[in-house]
Amino acid sequence: MAPAKKSTWKKGRGKLGIFDPLIGAWQAEADTPMGRVRCLRTFSKILAGTRILLNAEWHFGDKIYAEHAIFGPDGDGPLSFWSFTSDGKQSQGVLSEAADIHPEAIAFEAEMPAGTARMVYWPSEAGGFHWVVESKTKKGWNRFTQHHYLPVPSSG
Repeated sequence: MAPAKKSTWKKGRGKLGIFDPLIGAWQAEADTPMGRVRCLRTFSKILAGTRILLNAEWHFGDKIYAEHAIFGPDGDGPLSFWSFTSDGKQSQGVLSEAADIHPEAIAFEAEMPAGTARMVYWPSEAGGFHWVVESKTKKGWNRFTQHHYLPVPSSG
């Protein structure tokens, strides 16, 4: 039996420590029903480290879809997120489990107009991380978006 691979994710301390492996700028390319997409995600600490800001841009040719999300504790409650998108939509959700995907997965669930959805981040053995969006069905989770993110090359 091969020894278990050591995780490349080094989580920090405190509630927001789970985001430490995601801090920075990341990019992915994928095929979608709308054509090829290039997505950029930047995670940063804001408000004296009490929140995490996600800026995401989805580039479909010359069209850009943008998202700004804030992650942090909901008062004394669970770790949560609040997301706002360029099409005027918004959502919010709470930290959840996704051990069915990966033991180190970071998952959030949200109640959407069409039902329960979750987004999940987990480390990739090829470097970077995977990200998916799934909807809950009677039979389990239905994956409809999946990206593999790698660091954006530094320009210096």
